[in-house]
Amino acid sequence: MGNNGQVLRRSRTDKMIAGVCGGLAQYFGLDATLLRIIYVLLSIFTVFAGLLVYLILWLVMPYEN
Repeated sequence: MGNNGQVLRRSRTDKMIAGVCGGLAQYFGLDATLLRIIYVLLSIFTVFAGLLVYLILWLVMPYEN
């Protein structure tokens, strides 16, 4: 698991809403579906603090080329 010199970017192809989870999955070499499930569970158990993090990443992360 590593980034192999990649830059963190939102995915254009593996996205459901904005491509944030798809981009994170590509960056860390994980399955996007697994990352989405983990994200939803963490958002629910942290009283939706994950929603704020997702929105910030949506605004900060550029799309992949």
